[in-house]
Amino acid sequence: MTLEILTPDKKVFEGDATSVTLPGALGSFEILNNHAPIISTLNDGKLTVREGGKEDIFFIKGGVVEALNNKVTVLAEGITHK
Repeated sequence: MTLEILTPDKKVFEGDATSVTLPGALGSFEILNNHAPIISTLNDGKLTVREGGKEDIFFIKGGVVEALNNKVTVLAEGITHK
């Protein structure tokens, strides 16, 4: 699936991912390839991107995620990269 992570200032990440773990408002959840369409609010916390055995970790400050047709878009209010 394709993942895009955006903040009001810039595009932080764009590329392929096998899974994304996000800090949802009701707890952490994971989006995998062929996930059902979803829109969810995000809390402050850890966002983990996995691709080909590698992990990339970001810390976001709230936001929204949308997954539709194997494209995941994260709109974060703020972000830091580990």
